[in-house]
Amino acid sequence: MLRCGDRDRFVTLPAVKTPAMPVFVRNRSYDGCMAECLGNCSCTAYAYANLAGSVSGGDQSRCLLWFGELVDMGKYVQMDGEDLYLRLAGSPVQKKINLLKILIPIIACFLLIAFTVLIWICKIRGKRQKKQVQKRMMQKYFTDKTGEKSPEFPFFNFHDIVAATDNFCDSNMLGKGGFGNVYKGMLEGATEVAVKRLRKSSAQGTEEFRNEVALIAKLQHKNLVKLLGCCVHEDEKLLIYEYLPNKSLDNFLFDPARKSMLQWPVRCKIIQEVARGMMYLHQDSRLKIIHRDLKASNILLDMDMCPKISDFGMAKIFCGDQHQANTNRVVGTYGYMSPEYAMEGAFSVKSDTYSFGVLLLETVSGLKISSLHLIRDFPNLIVYAWNLWKDGKTEELVDSSVKDNCPLDEVSRYIHIGLSCVQDSPECRPLMSAVVFMLENKTTPLPVPMQPTMYYARRDAEPGQTSGNRILSLNDMSLTMKTESKAMV
Repeated sequence: MLRCGDRDRFVTLPAVKTPAMPVFVRNRSYDGCMAECLGNCSCTAYAYANLAGSVSGGDQSRCLLWFGELVDMGKYVQMDGEDLYLRLAGSPVQKKINLLKILIPIIACFLLIAFTVLIWICKIRGKRQKKQVQKRMMQKYFTDKTGEKSPEFPFFNFHDIVAATDNFCDSNMLGKGGFGNVYKGMLEGATEVAVKRLRKSSAQGTEEFRNEVALIAKLQHKNLVKLLGCCVHEDEKLLIYEYLPNKSLDNFLFDPARKSMLQWPVRCKIIQEVARGMMYLHQDSRLKIIHRDLKASNILLDMDMCPKISDFGMAKIFCGDQHQANTNRVVGTYGYMSPEYAMEGAFSVKSDTYSFGVLLLETVSGLKISSLHLIRDFPNLIVYAWNLWKDGKTEELVDSSVKDNCPLDEVSRYIHIGLSCVQDSPECRPLMSAVVFMLENKTTPLPVPMQPTMYYARRDAEPGQTSGNRILSLNDMSLTMKTESKAMV
């Protein structure tokens, strides 16, 4: 017995004598005839017969249906019979085949997705493991001699930095320094960074690199540049900083075409905020830090011309009640270094005060400390400024690009403070906290600065401590010393 269903099918029996007792259905096409049979579960066969020879007039194309058993059916030898379409129930095998046709693509898609996810997971795990290995290597690299590790700090992948800087392309170079070049980079997530790539032959070796990373990781102040991370790859050493679009102060201060952008309110703001940043280093941070290389090119400017002190490679930490240290390896920029540091290797917070005083005089005048050809009859900017101050002609020191739009009494006070900072003897210089107070309080009495002299050796220096294989180099007016003494921090 047939089971009625949508999957029933017909098998063709060609040229047969049709069974007896068909049911004639008029006005049906071939497809309509088959549909008529499928629509009735009792229909066991159908034929589409042309009765033109036996029926005259009317509809000669007939749809013949049989219900129940088929009787009196036979095969014609001469092929004069009709094609009979015998109804068969849907095959279970066919159902399975149809099911497989559906399941196989679904399973294939699932396996493809699973394989893709597996590859992605393996790739992510590989990257994560690679980063973990690199992190352990970096932590080992930054472990100091006492075994103390630097605080948690982001370590960047070298290949990510290469991609961010377009392989350190010259078009992305922001500037050149004594220790290496600085490039602009774009990390994932559209984060702009400045990448300092130390030269492989740079004088800033492993110790200075570790020093800069370890120090800045422990410092946080709005007037200190933010170090985002670092990278060590084979002999490559990279520092990744926040990107500051206006670059460094010297790009404005000493450029005749751009110095007019630094009007007096901006210069005043820069002086005050650099002073606050230095005060933070000396007394407000967890550590007492001597920068040792404060200068205009190490003052970076953000979008709002807010200054940020940078380059801590030469900085030193003072412990406890320590106030001074000595070294036979003097590093820094000639002109910004205090006399006792340049000549004897003695440095303290007052050494930074001296550098700040030079920076202040440069910011007011727009002249470099080393611009001897711009200052006639005077050995340097400090002596020139002191003589103008002594003669009551401080307005002559003011940069011509801001001279007409600045309060001369305030400018004169700033010059007075700057001269107090560059006194020959460190005992005569104020602390940076006192400098900040004098800058921000116009009624505070100012100390009278003494006449400056050229660099000289202090008479009270201990024998054997005034020199030690010193090498002077006037390339970029820099001065370095070899072999550091035991008194060095």
